[in-house]
Amino acid sequence: MKRLLKLLLDIKLTVIDRIEVTGGPDIWDSCLVLHVRPTKGQAHRCPVCGRKAPYYDEGAGPRRWRALDVGVMRAYLHGRAPRVLCSGHGVKVASVPWARHGAWFTYGFEQQVAWISLHTTRSVVAGLCRVEWATVGAIVARVEKDERAKRPSPLDGLTSIGIDETSYKKGHKYLTLVVNHDTGEVVWAHKGHGKGVLTGFFEALSPEQRASIKRITGDGAAWITECAEEFCPDATRLLDPFHIVMWATGALDDVRRRIWNDLRRSEKKERRRPGRPKKGTVCQASASSEVKGARFAVLKNPEGLTEGQQAKLGMLAVENSELYRAYKHKERLRLLLKMDAADAARELDAWLASACRSRIPEVVGLSRKIRRHRQRIIDTVASGLSNARVEAINNKVKVTIRMGYGFRNIDNLIALIMLRCSKLQLSLPGRCPLAARAV
Repeated sequence: MKRLLKLLLDIKLTVIDRIEVTGGPDIWDSCLVLHVRPTKGQAHRCPVCGRKAPYYDEGAGPRRWRALDVGVMRAYLHGRAPRVLCSGHGVKVASVPWARHGAWFTYGFEQQVAWISLHTTRSVVAGLCRVEWATVGAIVARVEKDERAKRPSPLDGLTSIGIDETSYKKGHKYLTLVVNHDTGEVVWAHKGHGKGVLTGFFEALSPEQRASIKRITGDGAAWITECAEEFCPDATRLLDPFHIVMWATGALDDVRRRIWNDLRRSEKKERRRPGRPKKGTVCQASASSEVKGARFAVLKNPEGLTEGQQAKLGMLAVENSELYRAYKHKERLRLLLKMDAADAARELDAWLASACRSRIPEVVGLSRKIRRHRQRIIDTVASGLSNARVEAINNKVKVTIRMGYGFRNIDNLIALIMLRCSKLQLSLPGRCPLAARAV
């Protein structure tokens, strides 16, 4: 019976002295309590270094650890928690072979809670495992820390990394993420964004780890560039092509809004007489409304335009040359990002010469920004790298944040993100590990 319970509860190196059932007559009120103690070789060990240490005192007395359910019945392990005097770490509560140090749950129970947390919401986990919802985050953090310690550091061997920030809460609450382009995993995450936060990532790297980084992708944020130049001067700073096109579409939309406002003001001075128009009078759309309705026609790629949007674009080519010229500059910049490096460099120089002489204020301002990033844009085209993988992981992070809705401790939420978006592969208790299954 005792051997069977040890297999059912996934506990090892443990001696079961006696078994009792406590609680009320109903099955949901009763629980199975196993009075346990470590085997002789595992007793009185320091929880930090794992060495044998002399007995100090009984500490706070006996404790109970929640174990995996036995059928529909809750199960607990009841045992002593003495303190030991370690020569290297002082007085510590002795470690037990069935639970992590400082935890009130067994290894198997915490592994189960963490695995379910990766696949459903925290409230469902709390109801299924019959624990308080506030404890789920702490369990996830302990499991993530333990699993991370068992594996090689994800910061070793980095060659190409992507940096981005994502919001995790209203009120401009951000997380900074660093992604390994080669493996597609999140290797570092921290609360906040900006140079001060990203500096913490580079300072956590050893000189050898920094030297191995050859390419750094991200948007055009100055703080990413400053950190890259300070800590990895030999690495190539690359820009995300999507953000480069977004700069162009933003300038184009500014041109459209300016023209629309100018037309709207001029039309206010030429209002028609009040009242209904005469019978047979054809009311034509104003020029300002035509420009206002052209937003999607000028912002979308030509291959994605509908017939109506193509007609709208043709009308702009005839009636509003300034907006159409700005649109052509946006398209030229978008297309050169798909060329090879040599052609892209020549086309970019031609684009800069044309944009700075366009006499369109927004396009001229864009040309100055592009000129500052000229070499980085050429390097980006040559490398073929983008932040697409990072943006895809951002979507996964958003889903994880939603699943972890209510986590009061941001460190617990980051631990959930690291479990879900890295190469840490959890398995349920009693199941074959995924790594061994693959072999």
